[in-house]
Amino acid sequence: MPDTASRLIEAARRLSCFAGPSNVELLEGGKTNHNVLVEDQGRRYVVRFGTDIPEHGILRWNELAITRAAEAAGVGPAVRHAEPGLLVLDFVEARPLTPEDRADKLLIPRLADLVARVHRDVTEAVTGPVLCFSVPHILRDYARLLTARGSPHGPLLPGLMAEAGELDRAIGPSDLRLCHNDLLPGNILIGSGDIWLIDWEYGGFGNPLFDLGGIASNNGFAPAEERLLLEAYHDRPLTDALWRSYTAMKCASLLRETLWSMVSELTSSLDFDYAAYTAENLAAYRAALQDFRRL
Repeated sequence: MPDTASRLIEAARRLSCFAGPSNVELLEGGKTNHNVLVEDQGRRYVVRFGTDIPEHGILRWNELAITRAAEAAGVGPAVRHAEPGLLVLDFVEARPLTPEDRADKLLIPRLADLVARVHRDVTEAVTGPVLCFSVPHILRDYARLLTARGSPHGPLLPGLMAEAGELDRAIGPSDLRLCHNDLLPGNILIGSGDIWLIDWEYGGFGNPLFDLGGIASNNGFAPAEERLLLEAYHDRPLTDALWRSYTAMKCASLLRETLWSMVSELTSSLDFDYAAYTAENLAAYRAALQDFRRL
């Protein structure tokens, strides 16, 4: 990691978009990329280094297109420079979402409005070709890759894929919208007056319920908070049919995160404990599946 940090810091310093870079430092976090903070002429920027990761459906041209659309829609920071393998974004004065933020009764309605703006405004703002984020396809593709690579999790896959089919039938059809598809706490930044979304590498047209299920499961929402989120997003009382479809999608989002981590155990070279992350998500998925089957 020290050699990697030095190399990335030097690469950020040399970018043509900076006139006199100073205070250049590697930021923590990032399971599929590296981020470097750069101060230049009194302003701060984030240089986001990342290559294509085909096994996860990450193609950086797609990320760039959607990041620019998010900027246009007012939900993401501005893109200041782009070239193969990196983006330069405005640094926003904000911090990642924390569990303590949920003490604010206005937070969940604000999050619902933010997700609705993504699905409405980013959908309208995006230009050119972008990817489709189909959860059933992603799950099947991950299972095929894990089998082909001889993953130690292989014995679990037949059962997990049978459950994936059950969940897909329960979710049912939906309108396609441009979705973020990775609403982890670290990708939701709370500012003094705004909430920003960053890291659009999994963005693509898909089922809006995936974002709603992801934001709830990744941030530990209680059932009452989930119901508030759904009613605020849809601006109407929650029906039993929508609750069942949503709960199935929440399970699918946890299953997708579990398989994502299983694949990353085999393919990623980043310094991250993917095995522990797999175990954590698998346990959360199994608990959510039990809740779904009680409906």
